[in-house]
Amino acid sequence: MKILVFGATGSQQFNVIGEAKKKGAEVIAATSSENSFEKLANAGATPVLANLSDADKISEITNGVDAIAFMIPVSLPNPFDGLQYSKNVIDAAKANGVKKIVWNTSGWLEAQKVGSPVDDVKLDVQEYLKNSGVDYVIIEPTIYMENMMGPFCAPFISNEKKLAYPTPEAMPIGWIASKDVSAFVVEAIYNEDLQADNFKISGLENLKGNELASGFSNGIGEEIVYYPLKPQEFGDILKPMVGEAGANSVAAYYENLQNSTEYPSKFNSNMSEILEKLPVEMTSLSQWANENKDYFIK
Repeated sequence: MKILVFGATGSQQFNVIGEAKKKGAEVIAATSSENSFEKLANAGATPVLANLSDADKISEITNGVDAIAFMIPVSLPNPFDGLQYSKNVIDAAKANGVKKIVWNTSGWLEAQKVGSPVDDVKLDVQEYLKNSGVDYVIIEPTIYMENMMGPFCAPFISNEKKLAYPTPEAMPIGWIASKDVSAFVVEAIYNEDLQADNFKISGLENLKGNELASGFSNGIGEEIVYYPLKPQEFGDILKPMVGEAGANSVAAYYENLQNSTEYPSKFNSNMSEILEKLPVEMTSLSQWANENKDYFIK
């Protein structure tokens, strides 16, 4: 099995390499920067230089590939580029006889367009993929545990013993580890019965803020309390990374969320059914925190 992975330089797709190697796969990892070659090679992949905007190059590296693990790049300057990039990959897969595309959507897809370019583009990609004629599986993860490693959270844990996140304490979330999502992606590639499937996946624990902090505390062996980060404070931390407009948009979303009494679902209570089709050993929040203790506690 030869698998081509997109997005493997980032935390969301990096573990696809290791999970695929466990199955004996040959892994090719596409990257737009030669600076990532060493990291990808050390993980066991063959790195190839390719930009998603270059349809000819994408077709070239897809030749001879059995399956593709795909993800739209995060934080594109123009989110609408994500549709053309996806089309380039899907078209190349079809032209080269790729057996299956497994797409990690980096979040649950909306039921309909909501006016957010990042979210709306994914619905266009989903439609294009479904009509492509290529076998596919769409993996929709909830919120990554790795988000807690971000600059809006980790420094609060390290310096103030607070687990800071911009969601209300009362809002439950089924946090999921990126390595588990990667395992789902690889299992989906290898399950030949899955040819046109969507899976909304989450962790097995649906944790409110204080429960999240308690689980984290158990993992690292230190008392951590939950701190619902103020949306504007969150936006200010994000500005250097996503720009003022992007930060303001995100802050506005969390402002509405914190003023709400009904919260969007971020947990799948039917994970047992999914795990029957895609057997993955799930990581608890405490286990994840323990594995990453040295990142937070210096």
